[in-house]
Amino acid sequence: MGSHPNSSEHILITGAGGFIGQELANSLLASNTSVHLTLADVFEPPSADSSRTKSVKADLTSPAAVDSLLFTQQWSACYLLHGIMSGGAEANLDLGLAVNIDSHRLTLDHLRKYQPGVVVVFPSSLAVYGPPESPDQQYDEKTIPVPQSSYGAEKLIVETLVNDYSRRGLIDGRVVRLPTVIVRPGAPSAAASSFASGIVREPLKGLQSTLPVSKDLAMWVCSPKTVVKNLVAIKDVPKERFAKNRGRVVNLPGQTVTVGQILDALGEVGGEKALQLIEKKHDPKVEAIVASWPARFDISLAKKLDMAGDISLKEEVQSFAANLQS
Repeated sequence: MGSHPNSSEHILITGAGGFIGQELANSLLASNTSVHLTLADVFEPPSADSSRTKSVKADLTSPAAVDSLLFTQQWSACYLLHGIMSGGAEANLDLGLAVNIDSHRLTLDHLRKYQPGVVVVFPSSLAVYGPPESPDQQYDEKTIPVPQSSYGAEKLIVETLVNDYSRRGLIDGRVVRLPTVIVRPGAPSAAASSFASGIVREPLKGLQSTLPVSKDLAMWVCSPKTVVKNLVAIKDVPKERFAKNRGRVVNLPGQTVTVGQILDALGEVGGEKALQLIEKKHDPKVEAIVASWPARFDISLAKKLDMAGDISLKEEVQSFAANLQS
């Protein structure tokens, strides 16, 4: 379902108060003047364009709230960005189940009943996979997911629903597994991987940051700009381009970096002064979660679907530093 110059596209973004939600909203508005957005979160999300955007406070763990939100419009596409992040889901199982599974089931069931065939974009995560058998093992969409965190398990359950509802023609789903997104601005999140942004963001602001993992830990990361670009693009990929028996899952492009390489990029941009603001304080729980995620991916399918490749790590750190100055 693409953009048509003479007809309005009404797009819903849940979890729209977060950084990715806000950037996605701005990019969708910029992509076409026919785009109108509804931004929903557990608080009323901010909006840069009041003429084409409506902001709604909604707790999607409530069936009544889901119905109230979704009945307001015939949707062209729905982005389900809401969720409890990895560290938060591990710390509070019941909250993770309620938000990461139950609220998504409520939303998907409403859409399949009342708006069959609607495009649904579900951002999943590399956390659905288990740890690699060897350091150089590459993962792809055919690799069997064996999540080692509640967050990864919850994401995988919703992936399965999106795939099955799409197979049955009830919705037109797209599951995009995101790399760890760095550098995220704003306050640290409850994600176990939050430190990967923190060790760049805080020092470039002149603030102290904590490094809870070893420098040789490898991670699969991507810049926010690239992730958002691909989130916008995936909604317009014709469903026929997804292989019939392979579901609707695609691993988005990223790059393999070690924590040490992130620090090197910080040093190149912020100098020794920035590096001095990082305190090493090992946290075995954080390292165990992040080390269980794969760091190397075959992104052939993403390329086939015309997803954009990432910029270099140094470019991303430079871009973040420049934004701080603007």
